[in-house]
Amino acid sequence: MPVRRPTMTDVAKAAGVSQSTVSMVLNNMTGARLSAETRSRVLGVAMELGYRLPRREAPALLPAPASPDPAPRRSLIGYLVDEISTSPHPVVSVDGARDAAWEHDCLVSVIVTRSNADQEAAAIAALRANPMLLGIVYSTIFTREVTLPAALTDAGGLPVVLLNCHDERHRLPTIVPGEVGGGHAATEHLIAMGHTRIGFINGEPWMEAAKDRLKGYRRALATADLPFDPALVRDGDWMSGTGFEATLSLMREARPPTALFCANDLMALGAMEALAQLGLKVPEDVSLMGYDDQEISRHTHPPLTTMVLPNYEMGRAAVEALLAAADLPQTQRAARRHLIKIDCPLVARQTVRPR
Repeated sequence: MPVRRPTMTDVAKAAGVSQSTVSMVLNNMTGARLSAETRSRVLGVAMELGYRLPRREAPALLPAPASPDPAPRRSLIGYLVDEISTSPHPVVSVDGARDAAWEHDCLVSVIVTRSNADQEAAAIAALRANPMLLGIVYSTIFTREVTLPAALTDAGGLPVVLLNCHDERHRLPTIVPGEVGGGHAATEHLIAMGHTRIGFINGEPWMEAAKDRLKGYRRALATADLPFDPALVRDGDWMSGTGFEATLSLMREARPPTALFCANDLMALGAMEALAQLGLKVPEDVSLMGYDDQEISRHTHPPLTTMVLPNYEMGRAAVEALLAAADLPQTQRAARRHLIKIDCPLVARQTVRPR
């Protein structure tokens, strides 16, 4: 079996820092306020794991002026995203796309469209007018089915990759997080710690992420021959307030859970506050699992055990899929149209303990 290449998530976990910190260190961002000790630790861990460091030299983006015969090498990747300012997740995906592009002598041009059809059409037209355009990554802030702009469904041979979204016909290479596997792994970890009464506080049930994390939770219970109890499930809205209220509700059950799995870290923060109000300690009385590995999960008391939402690796995978498609003749690309699910790894900290 091929050995898996270490990722930025692996470096962040081993160094005890966020993916953003690892990105800033490995890309030598001089404006970042990071201590010399942190930079040294991240670089040391990256080398120890065998992580491939980003290139430091400037890429050869333009052909040499003295050689007019060869056609210009296409080296610009268009990156369309519907929203970027309301969540940290799409920003981390852009980081991954940028790093992967840079390693292949390419640059990424990011355009935020807010799902406005006119803005999308104008952005695609402007990108396609650039002779350096290699292809387009089409991305969304949360995982969902999309109706692709006509300019992308009839792109005239231009490679297109979908990131964190999918179209009804699955006509294009698609990169999404492995949410079912993430929900399964989170629940499985709690079961391995001896918990059989596990409460699940979900996000908005109409969202694909919420549906898939619940599906993973139920599959892990079934795998362990544990019954699914609807009384242990609460729907939320991804915010800490609903995590607080849902936890109070769950702990009022005749047989309250000994562990809580929250479908994101913000709701886990609310759960932690509710347990404290009830006089219960985490993890001594109730174990607690989050999801997303947001920056704040490192700074709770105790630090939150959670699952990584692999935005950085998804951004990298999208660019790598685009580059692979660009290397193929157009007639062969249909055979490579596939769905790639990126694993959501566990980050074990201090809020889960054996029952």
